[in-house]
Amino acid sequence: MFLSVKDLAVREIHFSKDFPPGEIDFLEENIRQVTPLHAEGVAELISESLGEIRMQGKLTVGMECDCDRCLEPVKFELDSPFDLYYQPVVKDESGGEISLAEGDTGTSFYEGGGIELGDVLREHILLTLPMQKICREDCKGICSQCGQNHNEAPCDCNAKPGDDRWSALREMKLNLEK
Repeated sequence: MFLSVKDLAVREIHFSKDFPPGEIDFLEENIRQVTPLHAEGVAELISESLGEIRMQGKLTVGMECDCDRCLEPVKFELDSPFDLYYQPVVKDESGGEISLAEGDTGTSFYEGGGIELGDVLREHILLTLPMQKICREDCKGICSQCGQNHNEAPCDCNAKPGDDRWSALREMKLNLEK
């Protein structure tokens, strides 16, 4: 669903849309949508600005990711309100850097005549998911040598974490012993 600035200049747009799994590309292979995404809300052009769009609403979706420790699938049910601001990208003719005001850090940008609702929802979902995606707080992870999931069974590997800070000295010792 494309939200055009021209249409928003005339009136605010109310939306209620369902996206089946697979319709939105989350750009990461380990993040998957497992239930239909339902989004409803309103988009409006802020009258005192030059093309700034405000989107308010709520989304519900079931997502699945790989656990960061053991790589098993983890499900996240998102039921999240959003209140987002978008400004048009302004081309800087000087080619230099553009400074942002403090209020601009909560604003995203769009190019062209509007924004795609699916892109807005993808961005919000990716920012809503936790940074560390783990199946449970006490997840033991996998063995770095044999790949055994330590949540299911221990392994017989004697994997001791190495300290890379000493690798140069270790190499020197091996060279001296030769």
